Amino acid sequence: MPDFIYLASQSPRRRQLLEQLGVRNELLLPNVDGDVAEDAEGIEAVLPGESPDDYVARVTGLKLDAAVARCARRGLPMAPILCSDTTVALGSTIYGKPDDAPHAQRMLAELAGQTHRVLTAVAVQVGAGAGAQRLQALSVSEVTFAPLTAEQIAAYVATGEPMGKAGAYGIQGRAAAFIPVLHGSYSGIMGLPMYETAQLLRAIGFSV
Repeated sequence: MPDFIYLASQSPRRRQLLEQLGVRNELLLPNVDGDVAEDAEGIEAVLPGESPDDYVARVTGLKLDAAVARCARRGLPMAPILCSDTTVALGSTIYGKPDDAPHAQRMLAELAGQTHRVLTAVAVQVGAGAGAQRLQALSVSEVTFAPLTAEQIAAYVATGEPMGKAGAYGIQGRAAAFIPVLHGSYSGIMGLPMYETAQLLRAIGFSV
């Protein structure tokens, strides 16, 4: 077993969390020079009637499929590949990354004063083809937002922090001031549940 894994994620938070576990990692990202274009938006599109649990598991699997193909296409040394995806759900409504500032404001106005779920799926694969081993886990946490005024929401969105984050907020940033209660995995809410990740890596024989 190699002493590193590939991380197929552009999130600096996920890389930080892996390093907190002491896991050496190399980024395996799309869109390098000469690479085949990948349809990230298509992968993250919600299917009609799809539940948040099914959605985040499916998207994570598709992202891992793309990463495995990327690794083979580039002729990289074999190592475990890890991928993760996070979504926010209020009831059956899925909140992905906001398209722009007004969209972020609308999301936060709907989440304000409510308890929502944060679902993070993590998957790891060793090998390719018929001999591949793939394992996946799901972390589900509950986050309660305090009531927020329109002015509070606008000021937060103006910081730029909500962009690129599921549910239009980052718990590790200024949005922590909006959250009186949470149940579950803080690291999972950030984007990579460390307990589940460590369990998966150990299950494939990686030392954590």
